[in-house]
Amino acid sequence: MTIILKSTTQIEKMRIAGQLASQVLDMLTPHIKPGVSTDELNQRAHIYMTEVQGSVPATLNYRGFPKSICTSINQVVCHGIPSDKKLKKGDIINIDVTVIKDGYHGDTSRMFEVGKVKPFASRLCKVAYECLWKGIAEVKPQASLFDVALAIENHAHANHCSVVHEYCGHGIGQDFHEEPQVLHYASDDLKEIILKPGMTFTIEPMINLGKSDVKLLGDNWTVVTKDRSLSAQWEHTLAVTKTGYEIFTLRPGETPLF
Repeated sequence: MTIILKSTTQIEKMRIAGQLASQVLDMLTPHIKPGVSTDELNQRAHIYMTEVQGSVPATLNYRGFPKSICTSINQVVCHGIPSDKKLKKGDIINIDVTVIKDGYHGDTSRMFEVGKVKPFASRLCKVAYECLWKGIAEVKPQASLFDVALAIENHAHANHCSVVHEYCGHGIGQDFHEEPQVLHYASDDLKEIILKPGMTFTIEPMINLGKSDVKLLGDNWTVVTKDRSLSAQWEHTLAVTKTGYEIFTLRPGETPLF
C-alpha cells in the first residue's frame, strides 16, 4: 500500500478544492425542496462548477457515471444517479459533490431534509452526522484508522443503527481514490494504518436505520438497503496535521461536535 503524503503546496490546493466542493452544496441548499427533480439539482451544480468556479465535476463520466453529482434519497445508500424524479415532502437526501481544481480533488456530502420529515428520519441524519464527527475526533498523528472506525461503529450501535461495510472513505489528492481505504467499522486490518502528517482522506460513514446489508441495483451504481430502511451519510475531506487534523470541506459556521 502506497499512501501519498502531501506537501504544503499540495495541501493548499486541496484546501481550495475542498472549499469549492462545499460551496456547491451551499449553492444548492435553497433549491432542495418538494417538487424539484434531482436532475435539476445536477444541472445547477454542473453549471455552477464549470461556469462560476472553473472547476471540473469529478463524477461526470468517472468510470461511466453519467452525472455531475450523486443524489441518494431515503433507502439509497450512495451513488444515486440524478433523474427526473422529484423530491417530495418527508424525503431525506444525500448530495455528494466532488470537484477537481488545479488538478486536486475536493469531496464532500451532506444530508438534507425535504420539508417536514418523520422524527426517526431526522434522528438518523443527526446520528450519521455525529458518527462523522466521532471519527474525525480520533484523527491525529500516531492514531490508527482502527481508532476512527471504532468510534464511528460504537456511536452508531449505541444509537441502534448499523454501519455499511461494503463502501468506505478513501485517500484523495490528485487522484479521486487513493490509498488508504477508510473503513467505518472496526476491522483489525486498520490497526496497521498509522496516521501521519500529510495524509489526506475522506471520512464518510453510511449509517442505516435498519440492517447493514445493501445491494447494487441494475444500473451498476445505485446502492440501496436490502431491507428498504433509511440510510444517511455525511462526508468531509481532511488532512492529518502535526497536532490533529484540518478539514478542507467545512461549511461556514460549522464547528466540531466532539
